[in-house]
Amino acid sequence: MTTPSIQPREYEKISALKVAFIGLGVMGLPMAGHLARAGHHVTVYNRTEAKARAWAAEFGGQHATTPQKAAEQADIVFCCVGNDNDLRSVVLGDTGAFAGMKPNSVFVDHTTASADIAKELAAIAHEKGLAFIDAPVSGGQAGAVNGLLTVMCGGDAQTFERIKPVAMHFSRAVTLVGESGAGQLAKMVNQICIAGLVQALSEGIAFGQAAGLDMKLVLDVISKGAAQSWQMENRGDTMVDNKFDFGFAVDWMRKDLGLAINEANRNGARLPVTALVDQFYADVQKMGGRRFDTSSLIKRLG
Repeated sequence: MTTPSIQPREYEKISALKVAFIGLGVMGLPMAGHLARAGHHVTVYNRTEAKARAWAAEFGGQHATTPQKAAEQADIVFCCVGNDNDLRSVVLGDTGAFAGMKPNSVFVDHTTASADIAKELAAIAHEKGLAFIDAPVSGGQAGAVNGLLTVMCGGDAQTFERIKPVAMHFSRAVTLVGESGAGQLAKMVNQICIAGLVQALSEGIAFGQAAGLDMKLVLDVISKGAAQSWQMENRGDTMVDNKFDFGFAVDWMRKDLGLAINEANRNGARLPVTALVDQFYADVQKMGGRRFDTSSLIKRLG
């Protein structure tokens, strides 16, 4: 699956800053592109250097060979990698971003990770005279490409106000939901809600198909009523067409649901539907659907 070019949009005019972006996956690449198109001086780092070189050639920014070098002189360092271990590998150590950041600069982490690592890195940042915001995103690849992500942030209010106008270049909403770790916890709520919605949509479509209904017509009808959801509007027709190449992969959803289930085991919340849907996604993985998007739950019902 290729990453489409970012879509043009109007950017709020603010003073150009020196920023870094670490991690140029399907989300990070267009997010960094929006920062460059908005007029900021962007230096990128990616584990696969060729991808960083290609980004710099397309968007006119710079690329660095380590996170530490990318972060040098940056006012804000943005990051979007895979998981807790990936995050530690690009943040800590002699070549990590924290080693290159100047005093009072801000590290903004868009990785969907644990609340624990957000709190851990926030504490380390504070000790080093840096600031840290955990800021996972929702909206998928399309949201990143179109600059319409929803960002849920954890950290202190003063630091949040510094980064909000910059993060708005790739977002439609950037909101502080609490202290360090709260952004990650809010993202867990987001994924819990999505899991139940996708399973219900899958069952509804499968039921309608078994009953001989024109499911695209039915979805068009019910999307105008109480059953309407983002998943129905954006994935309903593609599920009917048996197409599952639209961004956020089953492997990543299972990682996210695992974070939520682990947190629930700690805080005492009950997640019976989430735990069940997590196992349904495991079934999709066994069917060879590790890179299918999350709407592929319906394939279990075929």
